[in-house]
Amino acid sequence: MGRVILCLIFIFFYVNPLKAEANSEYYENISSIAGVALDGNTGQILYAKNPHIKIPPASIVKLLTAMIVLDRIPLTQKITISHQAENTPSPPPNLKEGEIYTAEDLLHLLLIKSSNQAAVALAEAVAGSEEKFSELMNLKAKMLGLKDSNFVTASGLPANNQYSTAYELALLLYEALKYPHIKEIINTPVKIIISQQGRTMVIKNTNKLLFDEENKNVVLGGKTGYTKLSKHCLVNVAKVKDRLIITSLLGAPHREALWEDTKKLLKFSELVLERKVSPVVINTAVNIAMPASVKPSTYYREAKKPKQKLLITNVKTPATKRSSSKKYLSQRSSPKKSTKPLLASKTKTLKTPRKT
Repeated sequence: MGRVILCLIFIFFYVNPLKAEANSEYYENISSIAGVALDGNTGQILYAKNPHIKIPPASIVKLLTAMIVLDRIPLTQKITISHQAENTPSPPPNLKEGEIYTAEDLLHLLLIKSSNQAAVALAEAVAGSEEKFSELMNLKAKMLGLKDSNFVTASGLPANNQYSTAYELALLLYEALKYPHIKEIINTPVKIIISQQGRTMVIKNTNKLLFDEENKNVVLGGKTGYTKLSKHCLVNVAKVKDRLIITSLLGAPHREALWEDTKKLLKFSELVLERKVSPVVINTAVNIAMPASVKPSTYYREAKKPKQKLLITNVKTPATKRSSSKKYLSQRSSPKKSTKPLLASKTKTLKTPRKT
């Protein structure tokens, strides 16, 4: 009997070491504060790090804005850029008061180039003001089952009491993909926009994974974001093993970390689908403080050094049983209270990851 037990131990630790090594390699090296990878076919969590920590969602919000616009106005509607829209801090190209664009043009500027001015112009076209538009945003979010999110601006620019989580932003992208026009736009690398007055602009997608030689045929699109508090953010969808994998990252220390972390999540998801590793849920100690004020000029200025110090405290290894997408996405798990956890788990202590 003793020999049988020793034989089993040998097989577990020496014959199949990939599982433990691969798990450790990928979840310890992800530098973003929060991240999630979901199987878009089943809704199963393949990877999660701080999935329910509330963080300002930055420009990921624009996916919700686009959904509401498509719900309420036609793509051909002509929209005039207002004084308020022109004076909204935004990445280029800068829109000018009095210029006229179609709703479709502004949606491309919104999702490809992350124009905050386009977001305000679309919000005003739908609801009359950005403030009234935010009411529609929260109503839509409630309909989608987002319980840990609150939205104040159509652009994602900083505002009091605006927050979401990596998990719910992954769900937001999942829902946005049900809109064929959004799915098409976020998959567009380069687009030419022409105003009604004849101004021509060539815009390039901010999601660099669309241009990555290794992954450009795998990545189907996504949405980037950045503010000083949110740091760098990205939700992305890719096709892995004939499945849609949705990834969500919040709080990456620099732009390149978004592409690196997303690739790692996709690789880890592939290993899970091949049953070489188990899905994991990681909780870390994170201190996020809201600044007293943020000047508009700092909205897009990348911090030189990340201030957050992360400490991995435990890892939860979920069971591999899958649930249907509809059933799974209608359920919610809380980091504090949960009568029926989505994923059964074990706890394992890890060492503090190195800064990247």
